[in-house]
Amino acid sequence: MRIAISTLPLTTGHKDRGIGTYTRELVETLKRHTSRHQFVFFSKESEIPKNADVVHYPFFDPFFLTLPVFRGKPTVVTVHDLIPLVFPKHFPRGIRGEVKWQVQRKNLAGVTHVITDSECSKRDIVRLVGLEEAKITVVPLAPPASMTPMRDPATLAATMEKYALPNHFAMYVGDINWNKNISGLLHAWQRVTARRFLPKDAKLILVGKAFIEPGLSEALAIEETIHRLRIEDSVERIGYIPREDLRALYMLSHVCVFPSYYEGFGLPILEAMACGGVVVSSTAASLAEVAGPAITVNPESATDIADGILKACRLPTQQREDMVDKGITWAKRFTWAQVAKRTISVYESLAKPV
Repeated sequence: MRIAISTLPLTTGHKDRGIGTYTRELVETLKRHTSRHQFVFFSKESEIPKNADVVHYPFFDPFFLTLPVFRGKPTVVTVHDLIPLVFPKHFPRGIRGEVKWQVQRKNLAGVTHVITDSECSKRDIVRLVGLEEAKITVVPLAPPASMTPMRDPATLAATMEKYALPNHFAMYVGDINWNKNISGLLHAWQRVTARRFLPKDAKLILVGKAFIEPGLSEALAIEETIHRLRIEDSVERIGYIPREDLRALYMLSHVCVFPSYYEGFGLPILEAMACGGVVVSSTAASLAEVAGPAITVNPESATDIADGILKACRLPTQQREDMVDKGITWAKRFTWAQVAKRTISVYESLAKPV
């Protein structure tokens, strides 16, 4: 088979975001793990080979015209989530957005098959797009193979010094959209610091490019909440950090917290576990499929999130080691080799004669 895959996300602002990571990992894994098919990569429609058997668009945005109107070949589209449509109050689309969504919805309904990350997202696609379940295949994501426990003391010490980290810190990694529940996390951290169970220099580290983007309304709201709660001295926003540094931070942190209201998958949870981090997670939406051995909390309750953070930070040494081992074992169940294998199965099912 000749399979054409769009690499457009690797040339746009999505390069260092979730869609870019998915595209890059999928492309590289397909190159390494299969030889019976030919893969061709394109960023413009004009570059799609006429003799392609299947065309794959590994991205979808409900409010941008990312799909072509006409397709003459079996076409696969990856839809990671439809969160803005699930919560329209928190993601207002406006008139233009509504028009584009109707176009995108029509185009998506016309594709041959859809891949999505979780059973939760599959249910949303069925409900909001109207696709038949048989046209949707769930292919869970996986942490990059490089995300493993960092054991080198010198590297860990250098990373601590590079980011001026305290000996005790909790960490959040990700975006700042409403569904991430950063406000709930900050209120929880205020409760943690008020109880004074942790050292005075303990901090909450917020990792993600959006936290320090100037003028971004969500970032400004987060800054205002930090000041209102008077936790400026114990919260630090360090923006984007390279993957190797992130690997060390997962290992160094006392707890990685992911209190989302809703997710299409929740990859940072698996990344944290794969690197030896102890995780506190909501089990809302798809996170119930991903959280595994994490300490679970109710995202609607700042007190419950605070209790989860304190539980993780105060684990006895042996219990902590056991939880780390369980997390590493759980994360190993999710591999890019499996992602590639299941994706190829979708391709092959579409190329079979009817």
